[in-house]
Amino acid sequence: MSRKTPATMRYVELPTPGGPEAMRIGRTGVPVPKDDELLIRVAAAGVNRPDVQQRKGAYPPPPGASPILGLEVAGEVVELGAAATGFFPGSKVAALCNGGGYAEYVAVPAAQCLPWPEGFTAIQAAALPENYFTVWANLFDMGHLAPHESLLVHGGTSGIGITAIQMAVAQGSSVFATAGSAEKCAAVERLGAHAINYKEADFAEVIAKATAKQGVDVVLDMVGAPYTVRNIKALARGGRLVQVAFMLGSTVEALDLLPVMMKRLTITGSTMRPRTTAEKAAIAASLKKKVWPLLEKRRFAPVIDRVFPLEEVGQAHALMESSAHIGKIMLSVGD
Repeated sequence: MSRKTPATMRYVELPTPGGPEAMRIGRTGVPVPKDDELLIRVAAAGVNRPDVQQRKGAYPPPPGASPILGLEVAGEVVELGAAATGFFPGSKVAALCNGGGYAEYVAVPAAQCLPWPEGFTAIQAAALPENYFTVWANLFDMGHLAPHESLLVHGGTSGIGITAIQMAVAQGSSVFATAGSAEKCAAVERLGAHAINYKEADFAEVIAKATAKQGVDVVLDMVGAPYTVRNIKALARGGRLVQVAFMLGSTVEALDLLPVMMKRLTITGSTMRPRTTAEKAAIAASLKKKVWPLLEKRRFAPVIDRVFPLEEVGQAHALMESSAHIGKIMLSVGD
């Protein structure tokens, strides 16, 4: 049976690594879904830090993944692979891609797809996968954040930060979050977190004062090396440091491990993209059961900073690198 989809599609081409201007719109063949995949006509795609790193040549896609940028989309299923289940042509899905999201069509394992939460727009649905998969896997699966515990989130107005605050507050955890301006601090306060302006105060000292020197149970960090010693200082006995990125470096000089031993701390971290389909499927199943009902009840929703058309992807990346945004940066791709 012949395909009903076009033979070619628009996509964001990256001839060579470089700055935002290195990307341009090109044409390529529409992917053919593998047996376990869905072919999705993309309506919207999210812009994420790993996309920026890939564009620079610092984060190559894993073997077998699409070399096209883009790790999350929302759109309509147009084809199913021979063994793909759970969806049908016409299903509206939010998908965690292995790559290929900056395009009009993308093939994604069906197990990495979730239905749009009821009432969500394409932009809102596309803003979910990368942040929600990452936060659930790291903060809840690995960090074991419990409702009665306290959490410190760094980068509180990033997509990851906002998602972590929202999910933690919704379950009853007490949350602190760092941000770098009065506007950003006000934004995290509106989400239910206690804001710490890291440009005006030492977050470890603020945590010590706020918790009567007990510390927080979990720290979710994406800054990296410059924060590590103070993160350890800010943790309570039995606390967990969860590392999801290292924007300012991954190598810590002269780290004293004695506090880790004395306070019985756990330091953990992970990446999402190299995980197997089975691992991502398990995260998707947990999200569908435990988080998607909260989204559909509007207990929380992604915060969207700005939406760019696909042709302005360079401007979207420039905004991401400026760190001036509050929430998600999105691309509008199709209808």
